[in-house]
Amino acid sequence: MCQDTPLAGSPERAARRLAEIRASRRTVLTAAASGLAFSSAVGAAAPAGAASARTKKRCYVLVTDGCRPDEIEPTLTPNLHALREGGMWWPRATSMPVMETIPNHVMMMTGVRPDRSGVPANSFYDRELGEIRDMDQPSDIRVKTIIERLGKRGFTTGTVLSKEYLVGIFGERATHRWEPELYIPVSGHAPDLLTYNALTSMVDEFDPHLVFVNLGDIDRVGHTDLTGTNLRLLRQAALLDTDTLVGRFIDGLKSSGAWEHSMVIVLADHSMDWSIPTNVITLQGAMDEDPLLGGNVVIADNGGADLVYWTGPSSKLDKAVKRIQQIAEATPGVLKAWDRRTPWLRLGPESGDVVVFCQAGWRFSDPDPVTSNPIPGNHGHPATRSIPFFIGGGHPAVKAGKVFSAHARTIDVAPTVARFFGLPTPKKRYDGKPRI
Repeated sequence: MCQDTPLAGSPERAARRLAEIRASRRTVLTAAASGLAFSSAVGAAAPAGAASARTKKRCYVLVTDGCRPDEIEPTLTPNLHALREGGMWWPRATSMPVMETIPNHVMMMTGVRPDRSGVPANSFYDRELGEIRDMDQPSDIRVKTIIERLGKRGFTTGTVLSKEYLVGIFGERATHRWEPELYIPVSGHAPDLLTYNALTSMVDEFDPHLVFVNLGDIDRVGHTDLTGTNLRLLRQAALLDTDTLVGRFIDGLKSSGAWEHSMVIVLADHSMDWSIPTNVITLQGAMDEDPLLGGNVVIADNGGADLVYWTGPSSKLDKAVKRIQQIAEATPGVLKAWDRRTPWLRLGPESGDVVVFCQAGWRFSDPDPVTSNPIPGNHGHPATRSIPFFIGGGHPAVKAGKVFSAHARTIDVAPTVARFFGLPTPKKRYDGKPRI
């Protein structure tokens, strides 16, 4: 599996970066009345006679990042609860492996699994660069998103993403994009109030047909909680604040008359699990001490999941995979170590050779057990699969008060949006299913 590939600073790498920089210049920066800045594609407006330009349909995908389904209830989140009860709800909904932010947002907008999109996790080992990095480059997504498919048909789109790496990976695909000028240090996200202001400003100024929104406060507060209970008041405050902002947005749609033409999809990218300081798993040391694996293994830590990469001779891959699995599964706190090629995982080669999930109440911290992952709140493992998933809105496509037993997933968002706007099924079909 080890091969000579371009490293950081190589001509090949420089050329790729230059191409991305040149692509970013095909935009104009506009300031909304609120003072918020948006980047908008040049000449992206739909032709005046296009059916897409005439439709009143609007779709808003609101991702309540890191929200657990049990946290949506009448007292703590009354607006989200009312939206769920009044629309279409899938109680068995889940995120998909690896249960992290970047891959599940990509699955929402592509409708396909990571073996097709090329995006299996937040952090991965880039064999081309020879380093571990976030999947935060536009070129990391290998397939067309629903954002691009709508754009080709003359619809306008918007992204309002609170996290820096989400802004990075979705790049300039949308017609209008909010690119925050301020991120909270360490967390790398913009507060929900600022995100809400950007959302309402974008809708007022440009009124895109589709707007994709990430609200990050719930997730970021959850990461700092030592046990899931000691900072419960902060978690509840974040839920209340986010719920209030969602309520204001819905009220705005109703007061403007847009509600009757709108579909609002609300879901999370994953939920959250907490670990105490003693429940930390480190695999790198044991791998390095093994006669076969030593010096030939790189681990990308994703909190609840470790992606393990064999960098030795390809002739020894199968033997190495089995040894990695043996060592990992003998380690306290490990739930399961999967050969990445296991068919159901569908994570693709970017996810390495072995994917290791931790048990509930544990976390990975590789390569260093103290410094690599000090945050107690994590996701990525099966304990964080369950998510809220419901659709509200006044458009006739939204059936009021319906509860479904089907297993909805993050990959269902793109085909649902496509059906709402009447787009044909792509030649290479979606992995997800439309839910309207």
